[in-house]
Amino acid sequence: MGKRVTTRRRVPEGFRDAVGELEFWRDGVLGVRKRDGTLVEIGEETLAAAKVVQESRPPRA
Repeated sequence: MGKRVTTRRRVPEGFRDAVGELEFWRDGVLGVRKRDGTLVEIGEETLAAAKVVQESRPPRA
């Protein structure tokens, strides 16, 4: 928990990606908080791939 992750999950249209901070993984559901503040809940049965990624860099001025 607390690590920045990238995830890919299966949806009826194909795949969806979400990048953000892993907030929880319980009862078969992952919670990923995206940069815009939205929480994406991903059922682990739909998870196709996931990995820890480096922290994002601050925006350039």
